[in-house]
Amino acid sequence: MAITYKWGITQMNAHIKAEDKDNVIYVVHWTYTGSEESGGKTYASSQIGTQSYTYVAGEPFVPYTDTEAFEAVVIGWLEGSLDVDAMKASISAEVQKEITPINEDLYFTWQNPV
Repeated sequence: MAITYKWGITQMNAHIKAEDKDNVIYVVHWTYTGSEESGGKTYASSQIGTQSYTYVAGEPFVPYTDTEAFEAVVIGWLEGSLDVDAMKASISAEVQKEITPINEDLYFTWQNPV
């Protein structure tokens, strides 16, 4: 089965007013998660980060609205700013390591690890 990828926008920092515009976003806090089901279990890996932006007067401006349509705009910004292919490759490798581990942790039974 293929890995399904999903963006999560956890927070945005905005200037209340900048360049005569309201709520000018300058930092986006994001999570990018990939998950795959295998053998009745879901395996997942995520990357988190922040991405900074600078609005320059005269450039196209999309005003902030609390909508899914605006979330799609922000995701477009992220996809234009980040190396999404590299992120997918990293997440995929981690998911595959979960599905088919190459290492394991061993303990002495009398220590009862948490």
